[in-house]
Amino acid sequence: MDLITRFINYTKFDTQSAEESSTVPSTLEKQLTFAAYLKSELEHEGLEDVEMDEKGYIYATLPSNLKTNAPVIGFIAHYDTSPDCSGAGVKPRIVEKYDGGDITLSEGIVSSPEKFPELLAHVGEDLIVTDGHTLLGADDKAGIAEIVQAMVWLKQHPEVKHGKVRIAFNPDEEIGMGAHHFDVEKFACQWAYTIDGGDLGELEYENFNAAVAKVSLKGVSVHPGYAKGKMINACVVAMDFASMLPADERPETTEGYQGFFHLVGMEGGVEQARLTYIIRDHDRSCFENRKRVMERIATELNVRYGEGTVTLNISDQYYNMKEKIDPQMHVIDIVLKAMQELGVPPRVEPIRGGTDGAQLSFKGLPCPNIFAGGVNFHGPYEFVSCQVMEKAMQTIIKICEITAGYND
Repeated sequence: MDLITRFINYTKFDTQSAEESSTVPSTLEKQLTFAAYLKSELEHEGLEDVEMDEKGYIYATLPSNLKTNAPVIGFIAHYDTSPDCSGAGVKPRIVEKYDGGDITLSEGIVSSPEKFPELLAHVGEDLIVTDGHTLLGADDKAGIAEIVQAMVWLKQHPEVKHGKVRIAFNPDEEIGMGAHHFDVEKFACQWAYTIDGGDLGELEYENFNAAVAKVSLKGVSVHPGYAKGKMINACVVAMDFASMLPADERPETTEGYQGFFHLVGMEGGVEQARLTYIIRDHDRSCFENRKRVMERIATELNVRYGEGTVTLNISDQYYNMKEKIDPQMHVIDIVLKAMQELGVPPRVEPIRGGTDGAQLSFKGLPCPNIFAGGVNFHGPYEFVSCQVMEKAMQTIIKICEITAGYND
């Protein structure tokens, strides 16, 4: 099976995760069905130590073909797709030798370089697109296909020397839970790479520090005709809370290293209301200050409306992996060397988001993120270049080859 056939086959499985679920995986039947398929595929391809635990985490080994010791490295990808867009009934199509014009996905649904200029970087390449009604799932089934195909290639080419390689595939990355049940001790690597980045050459080892804030607002309901001096409208208090946050520190007004407060949900009435925010910043001290800003607002509103009106709960989600990668920059140097040898221009950029690698780095497994090729994730205009997927697979192979000769 070739790389593209493998990836397209994976897209047939609906593995959409669910934010509010309490199970692991969050969508048990969907994700475990695909996980079982992956496990059997790895066994069929002749990998060793293939196992899947009860939570759907899959681990496997490509044994070393060296006579000497080399670092044990790993490659990781997630198999769930985003809750933001349907992953059911995906209908991928290959647009051969893209000409730089509009791509009609379905009647009335067009992917245009005017709206998505990223397309123009792939003129002349073969693009896999959707029919405009679902996401594609390159995030991160492209990464899985590239890892599996790289392992198959290495098995078929024993003349290319490599150390022991571990691979792992996990559920629920899209809802921030992918690394929570990852068994780092069982994985037993010195370092690893998530193959979960975007376009050609992306290499990421800086990400947001992240927290989620739940703001509960308690009102007092009184007949509106007799409400003066008595009513506290929880929705109005919620609006007050939102208005007291900096208006220019939202996702739609920030870029690069700039952090933000992002209101992702709101609901309520006069008596009860709730706001849900995510808090993001690359700088740890700025991140901590953002949490203090929210705490000060909650305190001020409780003084204004009465104690207990606002209850704020903030939970940290993950931290910037840079502080764990910086002391071990050889992990990055190896990737840069691999890209150089393959003629891939590196794009070292901070992630304006998170990755399983961030959490894994803080669990003791340094784990930067490498491109898998997908563009316009989490929506019906998602696409991936066949040629970029091939380069991602070659990068994995080259990393294994370079690491075989690494001496710390």
